[in-house]
Amino acid sequence: MYEASKAASPSQQLCATGSSQGHPENESWSMDFMADELFDGRRLRLLTVVNGYTRESLTIEVDQRFGGGEVTDVLDCAATRRGLPKQIRFDNGREFTSKRLDPWAYLRGVKMEFSRRGKPTDHGLIEAFNGRLRAECLNEYWFLSLDDAREKIQRWRDHYNDERLHSALGNLAG
Repeated sequence: MYEASKAASPSQQLCATGSSQGHPENESWSMDFMADELFDGRRLRLLTVVNGYTRESLTIEVDQRFGGGEVTDVLDCAATRRGLPKQIRFDNGREFTSKRLDPWAYLRGVKMEFSRRGKPTDHGLIEAFNGRLRAECLNEYWFLSLDDAREKIQRWRDHYNDERLHSALGNLAG
């Protein structure tokens, strides 16, 4: 269904150099975690980051666990490619309330906007994105290994960004 590509973890990938100046559409990013598993029951965690203006999936990082340091590494990589957002929206998960994320945001002038506990509708964009990812990718595939999951999820992300029509963008591809 999707063209093959190789996905790498944050520690394996080299961030492409982008503009150090923010893009005008970088008003707000949203991020969240998802959980899934490999065919043998081993746990997978996905960190999804979406641009609130363009609806672009900036990254979907797949690993077995994430801490605050890994979250800031992923954000640094995305910011290298896209510039920094003015704000980032997320829930109150432990990875987002870590001692690493708060100083990261403060030192870069990025406002952190937490959702209210038990109110996923506060950040409907990322919840809708994650629902599509689950329905169109995670529920459709068995993942044989971490690399297999990264590859299949990256193919879905490429399709989502480059070919899929987005109603919020006037039915244009991302």
